[in-house]
Amino acid sequence: MTKTSTTNPRVLGAYEGFVKHLKNFLDEQQFNHEEYTNFVKWADRLGRSGEIPLFLDVFVETHVLESKYKDSPGTEPSLLGPYYEENSPVLEESPFVMPQREDEPGDKLVFTGNVSSTNGPLAHTKVEWWQDDADGLYSNYDSPAPDFNLRGQFVTDENGDFVVHSIVPIPYQIPTDGPTGEFTFAAGYHAYRPAHIHIKFEHEGHETLITQVFFEGDQWLETDVAGGVRESLLTKLEDKGDHKEASLNFVMRAE
Repeated sequence: MTKTSTTNPRVLGAYEGFVKHLKNFLDEQQFNHEEYTNFVKWADRLGRSGEIPLFLDVFVETHVLESKYKDSPGTEPSLLGPYYEENSPVLEESPFVMPQREDEPGDKLVFTGNVSSTNGPLAHTKVEWWQDDADGLYSNYDSPAPDFNLRGQFVTDENGDFVVHSIVPIPYQIPTDGPTGEFTFAAGYHAYRPAHIHIKFEHEGHETLITQVFFEGDQWLETDVAGGVRESLLTKLEDKGDHKEASLNFVMRAE
């Protein structure tokens, strides 16, 4: 039985555009056959290692976001990253305390924020939060911590406000023992990301907002290997003695 196909105009248009710009790129770079063969072998290793999502998250995603949203109103998006995990624990009471181990290492953090819309105030927005621990590791992935440590979801109040109790994240190094690390060092890059918090916002009638929060003074802000830092996503950590505080407001785009 012959299988028929239906042309997807979006797929075809994207491919033809890719080929058009690829030809210009190849004319500019003038790769020889050995260099091309080395690239094919590296790409094969990248696929076999399972690092394609990691590589694209680190070196491609930020350019996709900048091209799409650079002139858009609302909070700038940043990388989803490779460590997002669905079905994190639902936190019911404010302040929302991120799940953590007893005596979780790290500086205690109290984070306050507000979520609004490009159309005005916004109530009851779903928020997902995830971050690394004081060893620079993510639960459910490379950390020995229990699953969903420092991960949670909650809903803002009627004014769009929320308060989270967690720990201060730290900078960390992306995995470098595979093809992604091979490329990173061949290009002369370091492998560090500045400390950040991942936050995802969802509300009916609005585009899902996936972004990150960064902290002033971090040594890796200007050279983030993933290029995910946006000046509008910077906040200041204030030392309150037994904990640190930070805040940032977010604006979702109405569809």
